[in-house]
Amino acid sequence: MPKRLSFEAIERYREQGFYFPVRVMTAADATATRQKLEAAEAALSDKLKGAFRHKPHLLFTWLDAIVRRPAILDAVQDLIGPNLLCWSSLFFNKAPQSKTYVSWHQDATYWGLSSPDVVTAWVALSPSTVEAGAMRVVPGTHAREQIPHRETFAPDNMLTRGQEVAVEVDETQAVDIVLQPGEMSLHHVKLVHGSPPNRSADRRIGFAVRYIPPHVRQLVGRDSALLVRGVDEYGHFDLERSPRADLDDDALALHEAVAEQHARILYAGTGRQDAKTF
Repeated sequence: MPKRLSFEAIERYREQGFYFPVRVMTAADATATRQKLEAAEAALSDKLKGAFRHKPHLLFTWLDAIVRRPAILDAVQDLIGPNLLCWSSLFFNKAPQSKTYVSWHQDATYWGLSSPDVVTAWVALSPSTVEAGAMRVVPGTHAREQIPHRETFAPDNMLTRGQEVAVEVDETQAVDIVLQPGEMSLHHVKLVHGSPPNRSADRRIGFAVRYIPPHVRQLVGRDSALLVRGVDEYGHFDLERSPRADLDDDALALHEAVAEQHARILYAGTGRQDAKTF
């Protein structure tokens, strides 16, 4: 029996490559988390836009609690099984009236993972509306073969390489993933998706968490992940540690090593590691 999603929800995800909305925390909890994020941003200046943007759950206990949140893990387990690794997390934040966007792409393109058994849980910490530049998805594209991408490194593109699909996207088929604070969406690693600029008067804040089962391997180099549920009987990833306190010395040292390691994977073959992700 499913732990969180209905049979209908699971079937919709299998057929369309996404499902939403799933309530994973109260609006008040989402607001409290946003306040912690914005306090950290104020204290750390630009670090959360740079090196700390990648895998911040290894630096902050309150983000570690989110990637381990039972309401999220139960839904992900319904899709990819009871043994779960958190492979990465990343904030996708757009300032009000900003030009930043996410081009049409598939997540799987440059991640180097051995199979598409990867689910992204996208948790809204502010209203993710059409006006605010909500994520858009093209249903069913996860069932296609990997689509060729081109790299633009466009300055306003939030993706690591500014990558975009090298084919025409029929935007009339796209679905807007509208979420309220505390709700999440789930999407498949091969689903074509993107998001336009934020035209609203508020920030759009989303926390994307990528989960994999332990049988998945990294094909580009040695990689690491955080075991958040069940057991890892494969050992394909070095297992990361949760922070004992926010920004403690051990957490900072681990995060620096992991970020450098991950950058080499995500930018393999480009000759650069100047990314927006790091």
